[in-house]
This record gives sequence, C-alpha cells and structure tokens, in this order.
Amino acid sequence: MDHPPADGVLVRVRTLLPEFTGALQRVAEQVLTDPAAASRATIVELAERSGTSPATVTRFCRALGFDGYADLRLGIAAETGRARSAGWTVDIGREIQPNDPLERVLGQIMASDTRAMHDTASLLDLGEVERAAVAIAAAPRVNIFGASGSALVGEEMQFSLHRIGIPVWAWTDVHNGLASAALSRPGDVALGISHTGETGETIELLAEASSRGATTIALTSFPRSPLAELADIVLITATQATTFRPDALSARHPQLVVLDLLYVAVAQRTHERSHAAFQRTAQAVHGHKAAKDA
Repeated sequence: MDHPPADGVLVRVRTLLPEFTGALQRVAEQVLTDPAAASRATIVELAERSGTSPATVTRFCRALGFDGYADLRLGIAAETGRARSAGWTVDIGREIQPNDPLERVLGQIMASDTRAMHDTASLLDLGEVERAAVAIAAAPRVNIFGASGSALVGEEMQFSLHRIGIPVWAWTDVHNGLASAALSRPGDVALGISHTGETGETIELLAEASSRGATTIALTSFPRSPLAELADIVLITATQATTFRPDALSARHPQLVVLDLLYVAVAQRTHERSHAAFQRTAQAVHGHKAAKDA
C-alpha cells in the first residue's frame, strides 16, 4: 500500500476509526487523544498506553499504509508541528469546562473548526467536485435529501442554487422525498447529506433516485459508508469534535464549505444564466428592504 501523505495521517485515522475494532481501535483512539505524545512515544510506550501490544501497533501502522512505526511517528510529528505553527492546536481535544470563560471557549471552537476545514481541504477530491458541478449545472431537476442537522445544511444549498435558477428541492419528509425521488429521470441529480453515511432515510431516498437513473452525490465524512458506496460521486468532509459539539454537529461547517465550493462551481458553469437570475431575484426583493436615508 502507498504511503499516505504526511499531512493527512490524523485525518486518515479519524476516517478509518469506525472500521477498526478491538485493539486496533484502542491504538487509534490513543493517537487521536494525544497526537503529540504519540509522535514522541516508542512503540512499546504507545502499546502500553493503549493497552495493546507492539505487534498490534505495527498492524495499526500497516493499516494506515506505513511500513513501520517510525514512519507513523514522523507523519504525526510533521502534522502536529504544522498545526502548532498555524495555531490550530489551541485547546483541541481539551474538554470545555462549565466555568471556562467565553474567550477560551471561542478559541477552542475556532481552533477546532480551522483544523476541520484544513483536514477537509486535504481530503476533498476536486475532480469529484467538478463532476458534481457539471451534473448539477445540466440537471433538469435536483433533489437534496438529509435528516436532522443534515437537512438544515441541505436547505442552505437549496437556497443558494435556487437563487441562480437551478430547479432544486430540499426534502426532509421521507414520504415527499420518496415521491420526488420516484419521479427522477436520467440527467436529474440527487444529493444525499449524512455525516456518518448511515442515516437510513437518506440512503433509501438516494437509492430510489438512483434506481430511476438520477446521478447521485453523497456528502459524508466516511468514504466507505453505505451512502458513499451507493453514490456515483462522493464528497468527503472532516470533523473535529468539541465538548457539546460531537462529530455530527461539528460536521456542519465543513459540509457548508464543501457545498459552497460546489455552488460556486455550478455558478461558474452557468455564468450568464446565474448572473441574470441574481439580477432578477435581487430586483424582485428590493422593494422589501428598509429604505435608506437620502
């Protein structure tokens, strides 16, 4: 297996974490809990801290694509070093306490979100974004599916695409969504949003649209999830959880960034139509804005 890029080691560990079981999962959790310590530890020390054995740590390294532990340590050290230089690691991984001042809470949230954005940028396949943009720009109909927090993200995307004249609907009700998916035709696009990629309703909706010939797009944090396996195009995000904001909640900002990129890419490919739509929609709502003093 090829070596993963040094700046994506921790992202890869987080992505593969749900697939690890038993001892391998304990090693992964130990690395994610304190990456800096892992980069300094010997193989025996990491094994002891994770309650495993050196042989397990070696298997963990190979599962990530490294030949041995030395390569893993170098990769983690390089990544944490860059993060410290950029100020991304401030309070990352630290639990927010009830009496923490808001200044410190803000710093932790900003650091976590900044790290998640950079991790997302390293994971994102721009070729897949290009394919998705081309499909949406030419689609007679675009359906967006998501549940709970993913539904809110989907509605943001629907709002953006609607303003540039894309025929798009965001569905949160399963029955209505299934009815719309069942009417899909070749050339239509269905976008399913799920952090875990395991939300049953979203998988069902995307599968129905796919069975009718629609091009399917998945936005998820797990490239080997059921939703990703189902989709024609997969867009990957990364997360960095904080106290009171577990992965599903902290996924929103990276998801919005990826969808913003996709929206702009669609607008670029429909420039004249998008520009005209912006002018008409802006003029239509102009009379409802508060009058300014002369």
